[in-house]
Amino acid sequence: MDYCFGVDIGGTTVKIGLFQEDGNIREKWEIKTRTEEKGCRILPDIAKSLLNSLEKNGISKENVAGIGIGVLAPITEDGVVKATANLGWEYKNVKEEMEELTGIRTATGNDANVAALGEMWLGGGRGCKNMIMVTLGTGVGGGILINGKILTGEHGAGGEIGHLCVNYEETDNCGCGNHGCLEQYASATGITRLAKKKLDSTDRETLLRKGPVNAKTVFDAVKAGDEVADEIAVEFGTYLGHALANLAAAVDPAAIVIGGGVSKAGEVLLPYIKKPYQERAFFADRDVKFTLAELGNDAGICGAAKLVLD
Repeated sequence: MDYCFGVDIGGTTVKIGLFQEDGNIREKWEIKTRTEEKGCRILPDIAKSLLNSLEKNGISKENVAGIGIGVLAPITEDGVVKATANLGWEYKNVKEEMEELTGIRTATGNDANVAALGEMWLGGGRGCKNMIMVTLGTGVGGGILINGKILTGEHGAGGEIGHLCVNYEETDNCGCGNHGCLEQYASATGITRLAKKKLDSTDRETLLRKGPVNAKTVFDAVKAGDEVADEIAVEFGTYLGHALANLAAAVDPAAIVIGGGVSKAGEVLLPYIKKPYQERAFFADRDVKFTLAELGNDAGICGAAKLVLD
């Protein structure tokens, strides 16, 4: 077996990579995610694209270890998605259908969990078998790896870090319907929310009054030494650091990897998270390594490939 495919199904595009077994990407590409008609074309489109790639590269199915797929939804270990808001699917057995379409063994996982596996294999978590990854984007996602394996859970919803409750007094709704979820404070939209509340509560001069207010401009202002932006970053980091300390007490990770769009702010993020983490962490977990994700948009396809190589 010389090759495998890694597939990352998103709400807009499907990212695909053809990998060699050592982790080298022979080629990567994207196709449109056609979500109309309850997403009935998504898997056939992927299958067609994969088979075309094999034909173009002169690779036989016998030389393919398998297809790994990360899905934007909770998915069980046997490949079943019971519902998803973004792909149009109701009940779907992704593993079974892809194997029928291609004749190639398939493994599946939740997209955030799969991205964490990719970072463990080729990215910021290299060398760590026990790891937490948290992705800070429009929402807060994550993945937990125990002894090198994804923690999937009974319903395929393991690693939903963004929905840890961190504020029991919150009255505003999270997108999940609950109140006080980490996602309301540590996502890109959550940081923007914290920033706007801070600006409404003070008339102090700040760079944030001179343009758009979002996660990027907050951390740009932090880098420029802006005191108000620093206070917003402290609040963000406190929520996230304390949540990760609680999670680490259950998981005992070697590393915590920070990814997602917010992580593009760079190393400036880490002290704001690490300090409150260490204040609350169980003593055995206090010196966990904090690192930034390294694979960017390739984390999903890398982790999906690793699913089948494992």
